[in-house]
Amino acid sequence: MPTPEQALDLILQHAAPLPPRVTALQDCLGLAVAEDLCSRAQVPPFTNSAMDGYAVRAADLATASPEAPVRLRVLGDLAAGGVPLSPVGPGEALRIMTGAPLPDGADSVVPVEDTTRGEGWVEALRPLRRGIHIRHAGEDLHLGQRLVAAGRGLRPGDIGALAAAGLATFSCHPRVRVAVLTTGDELVDVSEEPGPGRIRDANIHALCAQVAACGGIPVPFARIPDDPALLRKMLTLAMEADVLLTTGGISVGDYDHMKGSLEALGGQRIFWKVTQKPGGPLGFWVLGNRPAFGIPGNPVAAMLMFEEYVRPALRQMMGFTRLHRPLAQAALVDGWTGRAGDGRTTFLRVIAQREGDRLTARLTGPQGSAILSSMLLANALAVIPAGIDRIAPGGPVTLHLTEEAEDH
Repeated sequence: MPTPEQALDLILQHAAPLPPRVTALQDCLGLAVAEDLCSRAQVPPFTNSAMDGYAVRAADLATASPEAPVRLRVLGDLAAGGVPLSPVGPGEALRIMTGAPLPDGADSVVPVEDTTRGEGWVEALRPLRRGIHIRHAGEDLHLGQRLVAAGRGLRPGDIGALAAAGLATFSCHPRVRVAVLTTGDELVDVSEEPGPGRIRDANIHALCAQVAACGGIPVPFARIPDDPALLRKMLTLAMEADVLLTTGGISVGDYDHMKGSLEALGGQRIFWKVTQKPGGPLGFWVLGNRPAFGIPGNPVAAMLMFEEYVRPALRQMMGFTRLHRPLAQAALVDGWTGRAGDGRTTFLRVIAQREGDRLTARLTGPQGSAILSSMLLANALAVIPAGIDRIAPGGPVTLHLTEEAEDH
């Protein structure tokens, strides 16, 4: 059995990025760009006014004061979108609106609130610094400037900058489509009242939410009973997606048909089982060049396996260069005691918070793999290395910060 680190490495070796596609700007929020994006224009394209006021020559106002204002002849008005028809000469001003091009001869803009206007003239009440209240051509973005590096996901601020820079289309990796299949005779829909021996299917909803949260497109399938023939039929249909994600039926019981069904369809087993708890019976196959995950049916184990293994793989397939959640060192306030001699890595659900100059972590409560409320409260996972069976109260632990964006 591989360690968690080895298992993740094997998965990422078989999760190649999806081929990029030319994508329209309005459709690319959250996608990873497949190439460096560089500005196709200078921004702003021309020097313009940053204020409503008067375009002037600063030297003309050197002696201006409220007691002795300087009077200038007004040449006319210039709104944003207009073009100045003549330069501003000594003793002249042009009434100008925010965003309008600065006329030749002018080197500053005096705000309208610092003036008094009359018929064909304006008086400035104070001097001003040369170059003030104007936006110079190219001061924001210059032609050819790299705006977004390949592999970075696009945010709303990026979209605005790319629009200003003239990039209407460019190459992005598409969202990965993930077929989500839950199995088990015991499962019923969330809207149903479970009968004897039945439980509501939480996994289909939690896993689809996790797929969507990392930028993928979940493709949920109807729940599959413990029927090998029906399972193989549904797996065949699911191969239209980019990734298969199955829960349940992955262990060694008489009703666990997932491994045999995947391999009967030609799936190449990369590994089965990982030296960790919860979630040890994780399986990974390549089925028709598609990654196929077989994860346990216990809801906590299913969500944890997604977080630690499936999410990084999906992000890599979508072209992101940052795959992993931030790491942090914290003090485990409660402490923890495991089984002596256990050679597995243990993942604990914890609540991490900053207390003064240190980060602390507290257990969410019972840590059983079916205690779904532990995921309701957790914002981090504490990773206990193999061979460690006790953490003293306040002892150090490494955290995976599961509510923060990937940083490496």
